[in-house]
Amino acid sequence: MTQPRFPEDRPATPTLDRVTGPADLRQMSDATLTALATEVRNEVISAVSVTGGHLGSSLGVVELAVAIHAVFDTPHDKLIWDVGHQCYPHKILTGRRDRIRTLRQEGGLSGFTKRAESDYDPFGAAHSSTSISAALGFTIGRDMGMATGDAIAVIGDGSISAGMAYEALNNAGTEGRRLFVILNDNEMSIAPPVGAMSKYLSGLYGSTPFGAITKMAEGFEAALPGPIRDHARRARQMVTGIPGGQGTLFEELGFTYVGPIDGHDMAQLLPVLRAARARATGPVLIHVCTVKGKGYAPAETSADKYHGVNRFNVGTGEQAKSRPNAPSYTKVFGDALTCEATHDPRIVGITAAMPSGTGLDILGKRFPGRVFDVGIAEQHGVTFAAAMAASGLKPFCAIYSTFLQRGYDQVVHDVALQNLPVRFAIDRAGLVGADGPTHAGSFDIGYMAALPNMVVMAAGDEVELMHMVATAAAHDAGPIAFRYPRGEGEGLEMPARGAVLEIGKGRVVQEGSDIALLSFGAHLGESRRAARIMEEQGASVTIADARFAKPLDQALIRQLLRHHKALVTVEQGAQGGFGAMVLHMLANEGLLDGRCAVRTMTLPDRFIDQAAPDAMYADAGLTAVDIAATALQAAGMQANRAGVVV
Repeated sequence: MTQPRFPEDRPATPTLDRVTGPADLRQMSDATLTALATEVRNEVISAVSVTGGHLGSSLGVVELAVAIHAVFDTPHDKLIWDVGHQCYPHKILTGRRDRIRTLRQEGGLSGFTKRAESDYDPFGAAHSSTSISAALGFTIGRDMGMATGDAIAVIGDGSISAGMAYEALNNAGTEGRRLFVILNDNEMSIAPPVGAMSKYLSGLYGSTPFGAITKMAEGFEAALPGPIRDHARRARQMVTGIPGGQGTLFEELGFTYVGPIDGHDMAQLLPVLRAARARATGPVLIHVCTVKGKGYAPAETSADKYHGVNRFNVGTGEQAKSRPNAPSYTKVFGDALTCEATHDPRIVGITAAMPSGTGLDILGKRFPGRVFDVGIAEQHGVTFAAAMAASGLKPFCAIYSTFLQRGYDQVVHDVALQNLPVRFAIDRAGLVGADGPTHAGSFDIGYMAALPNMVVMAAGDEVELMHMVATAAAHDAGPIAFRYPRGEGEGLEMPARGAVLEIGKGRVVQEGSDIALLSFGAHLGESRRAARIMEEQGASVTIADARFAKPLDQALIRQLLRHHKALVTVEQGAQGGFGAMVLHMLANEGLLDGRCAVRTMTLPDRFIDQAAPDAMYADAGLTAVDIAATALQAAGMQANRAGVVV
C-alpha cells in the first residue's frame, strides 16, 4: 500500500538506521543500546502522530523491547507480548520500520502482534492474559524436540489480574520447565488496575525508591557486579523476609522471582536478563516497573497515559479531533443508563476494566457506589452480575462483544440456565475499523440467540438504543441483551428518556410493495440508502426494523413474506445469526416454499482485516449498493446500474 503522507518532523536516528533486525542489537555495546532506545522512542512518537494508535503502552516498553531482543535469540526464542498493543517498538526493531507509518491502516501493519505478519510475532494477540499460556505451549514444544528456543511472555499488571494468567502461572510452576515471564508493572492499564493484585505489586516496592533494584532472586545475585549483588541480597530480604521465610506469591507458585527492577534503566535490565538467560533452569518471573507514556510529557501527564490516540501534534500533544455530527452510541448508552438509574436505585453497572470504553464512567460519576470495575475478568464479572441479579439488583453488564466471548460459559451456566435477569450491554457490535478482526463484534448475535431464556435486541439507531436501555431496565423475567456499534449515531433528535418496547415486536419504517428489507441493528441506515437506490430503479421498498432476534416478531415476518416479491434480512453479524433465526422459523412453518424469494445478508465466513469501517463493510459485501443488488436480483427485477447515485 502507499504510506500516508502528512507533514511531520522526522527525528534523527543514526543508531536505529543501522538496525535491520535484532541480530544487529546483539553486536552493540550497552551504551549504544541505551542510545538506541531513545531513538526508538522518538520513532514511535513520530509514527503514531501520523497513524494514531496505542502510544502510552508502547512508550512504556521501549527499553524492555530493546533489551529483550539484545539478549535473547529472537525469532528462534519466542517473544510473546500480552495483548500486543504495546508492540510498536518491537515492530520497529524486527524489520518493519519501513512500514511503521501504515499502522492500523488498510493494507498496513496490524496494531497488534500477528503471526501472518512476521516470524518475530510467534503468537498473535489483542485480547489480554494469553501470553503465559502461549509461552508454556512453546516451552513444551521445545522440550519435545520442536525447532524453538526459550519462550518469553511480557504481561502487564492489568492483564495478570485475569484468571487465565493465574491458571497458566500455576500450570507453568507445576511443570517446572525453563521459561520467562516478564511482568511489566506500570500500575496503569486502560483504566487504573483494580483489586488486590495491584495493591500487592505496589507493596513489593512501595517502601523503597523506584529507581533502586529492590530485590533479586538468590542464584542470580552471583552473576551481578559486587556492589549491586550485595544491595540486591539486602533488598530481597526486605521484600520476602529472611532466608527460610515466606516467599512472594510467584515463588509460592513455583517461579523464581526477580525484581522489582527499573524497566527504563538499561544498566538494570540488561544484566538481569543476561543472568536469567544464563542461569535459569525452571520458570522465572522478572518484575519490571515502567511508566506508561515514558519519555513523552503529554502522555506521562495524561490521565489515560495516551492509551489510544488519534493523530496528534508531536510538539503540543494535541490530538486531531473529528467533528461529530451525532453523539457516539457509547455515550448514548451511558447517558440513558444514568437516566434510568436516577429512577431506579437497584440499577448497577459492571465493567471489565473498561469504564470509559463502555460509557459506564458516566454512571460512575453520578453514582460512584453503583459501578463495579472487576478488572480484566469477564468470567468473574458475568457470574458476579448473576448473583447481583439473584439478590434483587438490576445489573447492567457492559462488555465489548469480543470480550464477552471470554465469559460465555458463565453467560450460559450462571445466567441463562438460572434465568437470572442480567442485562448485557454489548458495545463494539459489528466491524470496528483500525482494531481489526480481533475486536470486531461478529458473533454475539448467534452465541446469545442460541441460549434459552435470552432476549436479544439490536439498536437500529441511537434513539432505539435509548429505548432498549429502558426496556432492559424494565425486563425482570430473565436475561436480556442489546447490541450497538462503535462510532456515531444517525444524528436523530433524542427523547428525554427511552420508552419501554414490547418484547419481540419490530416496527415498519416505510411501506412498499415489491421488496422488503428486514434490518436487525445498526445497518438500518444502510438499508435506507439501499432503498433509495432501488426506488431510483422503480422498485417499491418496505423497510422494517426487526429490533429483536429473539424472540422474533413472527407476525411481522409473515406479513413481509406475504406482500413482497423478495425479503432480504440485513445484519452486522456473522452467518448463523439473525438471518439464520428467520430462515429456521420460515422453514419450520413451510413458508420458504412460496413465491417470495428470501435472502440473508451477513458478514462473510472469514475474518476481515483492518480498514476504515466503511471499507470493511464494502469488503464484506454489505454496502447499500450490495444490498440493493441482492434485493433486486432476488425480486427478479433488472437493475440499471448506470448512473446510480448512493
